[in-house]
Amino acid sequence: MINLLAEFTASNRVALAATVAPRLAVQAPSAAFTRVILAAVLLCARASLAAEPTVVDLTHPFDAQTIYWPTAQPFQLQPVAHGRSAGGFWYEANQFCAAEHGGTHIDAPCHFAEGRLTVDAIALDRLIGPAAVIDVRDACAADSDYRVQVRDIEANEARHGRLPDGAIVLFHTGWGERWPDRKRYLGDDRPGVTTALHFPGISEEAARLLAQRSVRAVGLDTASLDHGPSRDFIAHQILNGADIPGLENVAHLERLPARGATVFAVPMPIRGGSGAPARIFAFLPPADGDGSR
Repeated sequence: MINLLAEFTASNRVALAATVAPRLAVQAPSAAFTRVILAAVLLCARASLAAEPTVVDLTHPFDAQTIYWPTAQPFQLQPVAHGRSAGGFWYEANQFCAAEHGGTHIDAPCHFAEGRLTVDAIALDRLIGPAAVIDVRDACAADSDYRVQVRDIEANEARHGRLPDGAIVLFHTGWGERWPDRKRYLGDDRPGVTTALHFPGISEEAARLLAQRSVRAVGLDTASLDHGPSRDFIAHQILNGADIPGLENVAHLERLPARGATVFAVPMPIRGGSGAPARIFAFLPPADGDGSR
């Protein structure tokens, strides 16, 4: 598809996208869905003209090592079939079971805000946006219970510009390097125990600032939007209360630039769900001649 689009002029690529987008849905797509598909098609087309796009996977695999909240049911994959069938052809199938909130996943706004959006009701165009990556690794290395401050956001904006409208804001704490060591990542590896957790999160003040901005989602590379010792989960309450989804246990944030990447956060659309496993990935901007982005 990308190579095909590269052969067209800009106007023809737009026309092609307009023709393709409605056919990607079984039913007539909404205007928002069509815009999302058009944006994705044109993003691929633009990237193909400069160079092959670089895609970064921001998702931890789901397996027996996947980290879940201590009180949640872990991921289980149960084989149903694996081998040659009676007809002589190969056949594999499994069934899986897990809690909503574990591994790389999304918190729907209803997770901590009554009456807010369930995961299946979040519009797709709310889950695609320009990345704004804020590096707080030094502060988190000095304090495992660090809470991102307003000053961290302001320092990032002073260096890289204001958070883009519609941004997906990602805080890089450095905790992803600890995955999948449960004790180092959570601070405690005892099942069912939540009184001794230690990892960074977002402060009340920073959450209120983000809730006032036109951001689409907020995420980080730890187990929760709130820091480990939290008992009121105030960052969740504020962000979810503003209908802002949360992205937790995001992987490989060290591979993203502070600005310029485009993030896609695609959850399983569990009807009525308060969260879901998500495949999160990003398109990086084309590299400059010196290899920088």
